[in-house]
Amino acid sequence: MSSSTSSQGVVDRVQNFVSEHKHAVLIGTAAALVAIGGVAYYASTSSSGPRGDVEKGEGKKDRKKSKKRKTVKDDDGPILEECKPKAGAAEEEEEPNYTAEDIARMSEEERTKAAASLKAKGNAAYQQRKFATAIDYYTRAIAVTPKPEPVFFSNRAACYVNLNPPQHDKVIEDCDKALALDKNYLKALNRRATALEALDRLEEALRDFTAAAILDKFQNITAAESVERVLKKLATKKAQEIFSSREKRLPSHMFTSAYFGAFRPRPLPELPENHTTGDSTLRMAFEALQASDYAHAFTLVNEAIEQGISWETGKAEALNLRGTFKFLMMDIDGAKEDFLTSLELQPSLTQTWVKIASVYMEQGDPKKAFECFEEAIKHNPNDPDIYYHRGQVLFIMNEFGEAAENYTKSTELDDKFVFSHIQLAVAQYKSGNIANSMATFRRTLKAFPDRSEPQNYYGELLLDQQRYPDAIEKFERAIEIERAKPPPMNVLPLVNKGLALFQWKQDVEAAEKCCQEALEIDPDCEAAVATLAQLSLQQGKIDIAMKMFDRQSQLARSEPELISALTYQYATEAQVEFMKTYPEMAAQLGQMARMM
Repeated sequence: MSSSTSSQGVVDRVQNFVSEHKHAVLIGTAAALVAIGGVAYYASTSSSGPRGDVEKGEGKKDRKKSKKRKTVKDDDGPILEECKPKAGAAEEEEEPNYTAEDIARMSEEERTKAAASLKAKGNAAYQQRKFATAIDYYTRAIAVTPKPEPVFFSNRAACYVNLNPPQHDKVIEDCDKALALDKNYLKALNRRATALEALDRLEEALRDFTAAAILDKFQNITAAESVERVLKKLATKKAQEIFSSREKRLPSHMFTSAYFGAFRPRPLPELPENHTTGDSTLRMAFEALQASDYAHAFTLVNEAIEQGISWETGKAEALNLRGTFKFLMMDIDGAKEDFLTSLELQPSLTQTWVKIASVYMEQGDPKKAFECFEEAIKHNPNDPDIYYHRGQVLFIMNEFGEAAENYTKSTELDDKFVFSHIQLAVAQYKSGNIANSMATFRRTLKAFPDRSEPQNYYGELLLDQQRYPDAIEKFERAIEIERAKPPPMNVLPLVNKGLALFQWKQDVEAAEKCCQEALEIDPDCEAAVATLAQLSLQQGKIDIAMKMFDRQSQLARSEPELISALTYQYATEAQVEFMKTYPEMAAQLGQMARMM
């Protein structure tokens, strides 16, 4: 198991714990209550596909009974803000078209009565799907009423929704006016949110759907689903925009080290007797790689290829190395091209077969990936890396039994590679063979007393079993080993220790301290950033949380990782906006938190 894999596992665990323990994390200031409660709630709600128009809304009682809401297309139509008038009641006599002079001469009582009559006629026209007529009645009601009524604007907005095509801009304009008169008006919030979503103004739509969900005390499933739907659309859209314009770069030092560390070391390629400048540059690239100077190694291998490499094996090795860097930078097509050319030059280079298998997995073609493993075995059936990495692919596919067989084979061929032992133990654990897993870990701890990884990953399994003191003991031993070796330090055990303290004692401050220390050592540790973002949220440190979410987005290597980071970032922003608009909700939110 590479530390990069475990790093993502730490992020998943902290987010899952937040979702499963809403009552424990809904603490702190009123602003934090909103952010934590909403983020935890949304994170634990599953999306279930497209939902109906908000215009289908019923009264509160009906809303709780069923997700299905009525529209004007149903037999009994939608209910606006009041009961449907009896048939013919509003058509007994036509209201005059009041001019400004007429209105000025009318008493307040006459104006109120005329406005109510016009509204009733508007409702009747709406029920008959005469939306233009209904709009006219509501417009006249708005003009004549002595006191602006939010219901007039909201009902007119409902008519604009049902025009063909819908006039979303006018829906937003009328809902703006309704909400200016009553900011707690749920129907207006939902109508405006739906119109904003239709216009692809997703951040504003998220703001309104979030407010509606919180004002309804998270009791309305449809509101929560709308938040999640828009969050997913917004985060996906932004992630695609970021990736399309982002300059390709290497991931964090820890991630890159973990990837190269997942392959057994090989001797440097021997240069030809009459070597060229390009040959010498390639040698320097591999020396930089051995020194973990990855950026320099990438620059040098590019220079070597440009300068020209004189022998076939050297060219194949150079393309293998450059393809690896491209793969880490998510230039999947570029990596594939380099790997294929490398194999044309030297088909027996099994490491390239293994790496191009990863490319096919990234492209969603496991069949092709396994064919690559088989080709590698044909060339060298005794290469332990083949079986280790095939085990990794099987592990990702949840084929833990077959994965364990491959890890065992890898270990039989070379028992000095610590990750084969660790991953075998994890695969046994995932298969439900707890006793075998623990025994494998104990043997691994004994065989590799000076390696931090067995201590750290054993601690993770103990943490999964809620054996908190034992887990923390292993994490602390891993930290001790890491501090004693030359830098750079693998800070993942520090993050895991913080997470264990959080899960065990809900000691947010101690957990936060561990993550902060990790980031002082390795500012690019994705797991520390993601965990600190969540922990800062718990303590009401919204500004720090937002910075961490933004940092997590910058560090995200893949689109799914970026979508996850942006989801939390936008959810938090929406709820911060809610607190600015509804500061008086703080006390009620505290009560809601205690009840969750």
